[in-house]
Amino acid sequence: MAKVCVISGKGSIMSGGYSNRTRATQFNPTGKTRKYPNLQKKRIYVPELKKSILITVSARGLKTIQKQGAFVTLKKAKII
Repeated sequence: MAKVCVISGKGSIMSGGYSNRTRATQFNPTGKTRKYPNLQKKRIYVPELKKSILITVSARGLKTIQKQGAFVTLKKAKII
């Protein structure tokens, strides 16, 4: 299962690994690291459908669901 939010589509990103000393003196790459979004497995109850749906969603996606409503957000993301 991919580490991607089903609501916002946020996934992992690659970040550079330069220390400030390396940047100040000479070019010496220290390697890349992968950063992942804050994903949670949540059971969302949809009153219009009278059932719960288990989704993997980021913290930003949870705020979107809380603001717009579960049914509207999940329908826009083509989950239901």
